[in-house]
Order: sequence, then structure tokens, then C-alpha cells
Amino acid sequence: MDGSHSVDIRQVAQRAGVSPGTVSNVLNRPERVAAATRVRVLDAIRELGFVRNASASSLRAGQSRTVGLMILDLGNPFFTDMARGVEDALSERGYAVILCSSNTSRERERRNLLMLAEQQVRGVLVTPVSDDPAPLDVLRERGVATVMLDHPATQSDQCSVTVDDVAGGRLAMGHLLENGARDVAYVSGQLSIRQCMDRLTGARQAVAAVGTGTLREIVVPAMTARAGQEAAETLLGELPEAIFCANDLLALGMLRTLIQRDVRVPKDVALIGYDDIEFTAAAAVPLSSIRQPTYQLGRIAAELLLDECDSPGGHAHQQIMFQPELIVRESTPS
Repeated sequence: MDGSHSVDIRQVAQRAGVSPGTVSNVLNRPERVAAATRVRVLDAIRELGFVRNASASSLRAGQSRTVGLMILDLGNPFFTDMARGVEDALSERGYAVILCSSNTSRERERRNLLMLAEQQVRGVLVTPVSDDPAPLDVLRERGVATVMLDHPATQSDQCSVTVDDVAGGRLAMGHLLENGARDVAYVSGQLSIRQCMDRLTGARQAVAAVGTGTLREIVVPAMTARAGQEAAETLLGELPEAIFCANDLLALGMLRTLIQRDVRVPKDVALIGYDDIEFTAAAAVPLSSIRQPTYQLGRIAAELLLDECDSPGGHAHQQIMFQPELIVRESTPS
């Protein structure tokens, strides 16, 4: 039949000689329908070209097959790789993803969370802008399950999957200090972002453990390669012995400017990033970095969310924290 979008359950029922309720059972609870009847209904569906409105039917049943994913920055490969883990896990269970970014803006985060609530998503995975749990109230008020992704849980009755960024900061700074650096610059985004602050805390701990050394703390407006280039310009007048960037995009931008200004890496200045995104190993000087299990973060968080959605009474909330790994390449002494 032409125009399959106009075919509804009543027409299928009429063709098969059954009630609309039986057609609904074949689509949603086939085990309740006798085999011969199922065959008649499925034949009618094929003959008429019926296509169910999965969105409408799931909303009527209160069982949306859509999950929201709110991340900090779509331009950062760290988050896109994490989103791939989320999507793979959800796709295997028949779920779709609505992906949105706060771009580290609290107001944009608030608007996006409201939009996801209005879309009646089954649950939301969120990397929040800050530690303030208030923006999630719009979801809690509607009974929407949430899992913190790349951020510790803000409540005991909430799942989270994250990485120990304090330990990561210690690893990065400890590597620089062990190779003789004593004047080190830490370049990061706003310290209200938990990841930036935790990495700085770890760096400070490493300096304190050595007992000597200077840690310059430089905050840039965005965690981008361009911001890294601009930060490098400010350091050229008084070049430190080493630079620790809070993510790889900053470090790659930093590296580009240093090379353009004939600064030798690592002979004149050692440089380390964070996240170990794909491009770091292929940089003009392969970049040392702190590796996170990015794909696994997203996949496990999605599995926890679906478990909570499917078994709310028997679900045990988990707060999972992975440990980061130091990856040494040519941008730092080995």
C-alpha cells in the first residue's frame, strides 16, 4: 500500500480479523498471542506496509527508548569517544541518544536539562558544569534516572563513573619533577570545572611531596587548542622548565606555538597533556599525556543507567572510579 504512514493499528486489525488490542499485543507482548494469530497479524502488517510510531507508543506506556547525554564540550575528542561508548551500549539495548553540550555554561546546561525532561527521556547521563546538584532538580522532580559521567556522584542514591583526576595530576606533575623540572606552569580552564581543579590539586600535592619547586597556575577561558596557543605566547617571555596542560587540546595548541617560535620540546621545555586523545601520538613532537579509559567510561555509565531504569527496585547504586595511566612520549624526558 502506498503512503504507509497513513496505516494505523485499526486497519491492520481489520485486515487480520482481530481486535486492535491483539495487534498491540503482537507488537509489544507477542508471547500473549497464539502463534497462528501472530502469523495473521504479521502478514497484515507486511501487506499494508504498517510502520509503528515507536516514540508515541513508548510514551503512552511510560517507557521511552531515548536517553539524554549531556557533556561539557562537543569539540573535545575526549567527550566524543566517551559518547561512542554510551551509544554502543544503548544501541545494543534498543535505545537512542539525544546528545547535547553545555559548553561549560550553567545557563545552557539548565536549558538542555529542561529540554531533556520535556522530551520524557528514560534517563540522563550528565557531565555537569559544577558540583552544584541544583540543575538536576528538573530531572529528579520528574523521576528521571541520572548517572554522573566523568564526575563523582552528588548524592548517595546516584550512580557515577569517573576517573581519579587528583591522581592524574600527581602522575603528570610527578613525571616532570622526577626529570628535574622545578619551574612548572599548569595551564587549565576555569577552576570551577571539577576536572581542572582536581588535576591542579594533584599537581600541588606532587610539588609538596618534593618540597621544592614553583608551580605557576595559568587559567585560560576555554580548553581549546587556540587557548593553548595564546597561553604559550604569554609564557615565551619567561619560559618555564616544563608545562602541564589540563587537557591535550591545550597542549597541542601550546606545542604548535612553541615549535613556531623555535622552542625545542623537550630540550628547552618539557610538555605534558591530559586525556591521551588520538592526535597526541601523531603530533609533530609526540605528546606525553595522562590516559583515561574514555570509551569504557561511557559504556559502563550507560549500562548502569539502563539497569536503574529497568530494575529500579533492585538496582544498587555504584560510584565507580578508574585510575589514570601515565603515557610517556617524546615531549618529556623519559
